Amino acid sequence: MSARCQVTGREPGFGKQVSHSHVRTSRRWNPNIQRRRYWLASENRWISLRVSTKGIKTIDKRGVEAVVAEIRARGEKV
Repeated sequence: MSARCQVTGREPGFGKQVSHSHVRTSRRWNPNIQRRRYWLASENRWISLRVSTKGIKTIDKRGVEAVVAEIRARGEKV
C-alpha cells in the first residue's frame, strides 16, 4: 500500500541524503501513517482508515462523520 494519508493526502517527500563527504544518495521522507479504526454511528459499523498523525488531529477536531463524508465526496472508497 502507498504511504498516503486518506484524510490530508500527505505523501512521501523525496530528496537527497548528503554525507559528510557530500556524496548524494536518494532518500524519501515518509509521513507518519497509522492504521486507525473509527466507529461510524450513522452506519453502525467500524471503518479502518490509513491516516497521518495530522489526519488523526483533523478527525478529532471536525468529527469522523464529516471527514468520511469529505473522503467519499472525493470518490475514495471507505
